[in-house]
Amino acid sequence: MDETFTLLPLHLDPSSKAISAPSDSTDRSLATELTSLNQLHRSLLTLDNPSQVPPPPLPLNPKRTAQIQKMREQGNSVFRKGTPGAAHEAIKLYTFGLEMALGRPGWEPAAIVRDETSLLYANRAQAHMSIQAWPEGAVDAETSVEMKRVGNAKAWYRRGKCLVEMGRWEEAGEW
Repeated sequence: MDETFTLLPLHLDPSSKAISAPSDSTDRSLATELTSLNQLHRSLLTLDNPSQVPPPPLPLNPKRTAQIQKMREQGNSVFRKGTPGAAHEAIKLYTFGLEMALGRPGWEPAAIVRDETSLLYANRAQAHMSIQAWPEGAVDAETSVEMKRVGNAKAWYRRGKCLVEMGRWEEAGEW
């Protein structure tokens, strides 16, 4: 691809801010582009309040939030039933909720993701503990604590309990 750059002697009128080409320029496409650019500039200046910036779009998808909340609540209700296999089903629901929460676009507030994932990891840790999957429970509880250190007593307790059950007394004492 062969592209060349040509420096054009453009002129900016200081009072109107209009851009123009020299009068001896014969390039019609340049003249057309400059005319449309100047028209756009004039139309933007005629707006009611050009200095007011419009509000940003809604930063949070309420449907995704509702779906994540629903996955957590379904996992909680399945886990409370206490039937055989209920913990495994709850783990699946919590995992699905985690995937949804962690799949949020980057422009959504990170604090929302941290809060949602903290709750889901803590709940999944409890489900792992109920089937005596101590290493998995310890990892989920620690992840929950890392997401939200303050006000997350259940996750702190669950991590310590898993460490004790695995016989890692010193680490549990430091935790």
